Amino acid sequence: MKKLLALVAAITITACAYAQIEAPVKWGYFAKRTSPTEAIILLKATIQPGWHIYSLHVKKGGPIATSFTFMPSKDYTLMGPVSEPKPASKFEPSFKMNVTYFEKEVIFQQKIKLKSPNATVVKGALEYEVCNNQKCLPPEDVNFNIPVAK
Repeated sequence: MKKLLALVAAITITACAYAQIEAPVKWGYFAKRTSPTEAIILLKATIQPGWHIYSLHVKKGGPIATSFTFMPSKDYTLMGPVSEPKPASKFEPSFKMNVTYFEKEVIFQQKIKLKSPNATVVKGALEYEVCNNQKCLPPEDVNFNIPVAK
């Protein structure tokens, strides 16, 4: 009976270890004022080795592009689109096309015009897909609240 109980416990522990959710990307957010009426919102992805996320600009039929949605606010307006550094590019057989992507770390930036000199919070959400050489995880949506201090 003890052997059977030990076997069941070992199988349960092994199954739980394999069932853990993979989270190869960690997001960090911060804002930097560039003047009393302007700021830059910085959205940083730290990506585990062997994984990558995709650029803001992915061709139709490819993977899910990283995207950002900012909630409308009376405290600020967006100045242009989100910007990104130059991505890497490679042919991915699973998509049968060249894709642009980032490994290790990437910082996306959004300039905003502040309508008031008081501190505010920029709210929104981002969506991204992360892949490695064997698989892609389902696209993930992440909400964010970024304080913009004086």
